[in-house]
Amino acid sequence: MATNETVYSLPQSEVKASANIGKVILVGAGPGDPDLLTVKALRCIQQADVIVYDRLVSNEIVELFPHHSERIFVGKEAGNHCVPQGDINQLLVSQALNGKLVVRLKGGDPFIFGRGGEELEALLPFKIPFEVVPGITAASGCAAYSGIPLTHRDHAQSVQFITGHLKEGKDQIDWSSLARANHTLVFYMGLNQSHVIRHKLSAYGMSLATPIAIIERGTSSQQRVHTGDLAQLESLAENAESPALIVIGSVTTLTHHLNWFQPDKAIDTSSYPKIYQYQATRKVS
Repeated sequence: MATNETVYSLPQSEVKASANIGKVILVGAGPGDPDLLTVKALRCIQQADVIVYDRLVSNEIVELFPHHSERIFVGKEAGNHCVPQGDINQLLVSQALNGKLVVRLKGGDPFIFGRGGEELEALLPFKIPFEVVPGITAASGCAAYSGIPLTHRDHAQSVQFITGHLKEGKDQIDWSSLARANHTLVFYMGLNQSHVIRHKLSAYGMSLATPIAIIERGTSSQQRVHTGDLAQLESLAENAESPALIVIGSVTTLTHHLNWFQPDKAIDTSSYPKIYQYQATRKVS
């Protein structure tokens, strides 16, 4: 979190709607590398009155925020919500009702385990207009930067994205379907559930020798890729830091041959605001 960031404390008083209702744009920031931002995402960021963002938005992307925008850090991570989801919803509503162009910036893609749908549903009773700008989801971006093709004719004919962060007391995962061969599994937010993942998959028939990879801080200069097999999942997870993805399947063995990304040679982003300044000339509708 950058030094000039502030954590938003939501006021309890009800905010009255202004005559000029603003707009909320739900924007995917991608997996971390600012080069993976879409042109439209960057244009929205540059024109925002308010940017509401969380822990998965990288510092390099935060550095692209314009000086005129109010920054509100809501600091969400698995098991530790700096601002509860309900308060984030109310924050988006109150800012838009005050006539602001609000960018809700989320790591990855806002509609893939990002609660983007829940936040947009909160706007509907107030008739607040909104847009969605997709982003590169972590599974795609981090796997590509690790030399792991999620599908491959010799290894996997399908891929599944699974959240490791379930609603409390509910296991909604069909483990028997996940344990079948010839496809790739990608678990988001799964480090703290690594023991459950290993136990459930092996209990439903997946071999403990199945290759796996944990991609830590993918696409960033701190990226690390831990490889092993399903039997080692818990020990590998103990040595990894969040944010991280767990990838399970034989495609992970290809990282040893296809891992092209060199984190120590990550691009210097100090000149990005000047390079991308031209993109702000097209106004967000």
